[in-house]
Amino acid sequence: MRPHIHTLTCNLLWEKTLTFSSWEAGRTQRALTESFQGGGKGINVSKMLTRLGVPNTAVFLPGGATGTDCEQWARAQGVVCRTFPVATPTRVGIVVRAPGRPETTFLGPDVPPDAAAVRACAEYVDGLPAGDLLAVCGSLPGWNTGVFEPLRAAFSRWQPRGLTVADTYGPALAWLIERPLEWVKVNRAEFETLFTGKYPPLSMPERLAAAMARWAPKAWIVTDGPRPVWFAERGSPPTSVVPPVVAEVSATGSGDVLHACLLDAVFHCGHPLAVALRLALPYAAANAAQGTVADFSFANLPDFRSAG
Repeated sequence: MRPHIHTLTCNLLWEKTLTFSSWEAGRTQRALTESFQGGGKGINVSKMLTRLGVPNTAVFLPGGATGTDCEQWARAQGVVCRTFPVATPTRVGIVVRAPGRPETTFLGPDVPPDAAAVRACAEYVDGLPAGDLLAVCGSLPGWNTGVFEPLRAAFSRWQPRGLTVADTYGPALAWLIERPLEWVKVNRAEFETLFTGKYPPLSMPERLAAAMARWAPKAWIVTDGPRPVWFAERGSPPTSVVPPVVAEVSATGSGDVLHACLLDAVFHCGHPLAVALRLALPYAAANAAQGTVADFSFANLPDFRSAG
């Protein structure tokens, strides 16, 4: 049975991208173009799942006018949304691009959700049908506080009834890896923080082996931009897959595109994780080769449903 996928975003982002011919700090500059999108890892995963034709629901916590903009944008992309409004406006992000300059992102401060929204979200998790899949995506500001206790408890109740994957970091990651998740997807910098002060210097295969031995998830997927993706699952040695080489325009959201494709390839098409990674990486590379998230052409990319 193919699970319905629910993506959870607790740190939504109102994101404006400005493109300049050039820019310098300390001067007033006028952009050539601007564009808007609702941001956050779960929103990106849901947008890509929707493009793949995978039934999913984006669960997020919008606040104020910026949150309303994000929700309207997501619905306009065809994403099915379940929202739990918060009192504080959704944070703002500005992406700055110019030829020959590294893409630069300015983010507003994280906005911890209020107790009422967290309780409502916890009730939603408690109501999920058995066998569905919950993808916990992005940061969860305030995770270790009492505000999040209802959601932590709901996650614990959910674990025996359905599937859970995570692409998060910080306190939420430290809590979740004590649970038997289907997998943890994490970037290399965040993965390496788990070993700070606890282990001697280790290679990536050694770190993955240590992670499999120490923590409960059934598999780990560690991304590193355009560099090899390392992964490990129970019963198999750690290994890596090299992504296709592309002329990168923006890496933003490419990890989320990869995650969406893995969810489709594994849970809807039945591919082993190693095969799913090889099928999914060309999609992530295609995303990095253009400027917005999950808007690239699928021409000449693998078809998960016909691939063997």
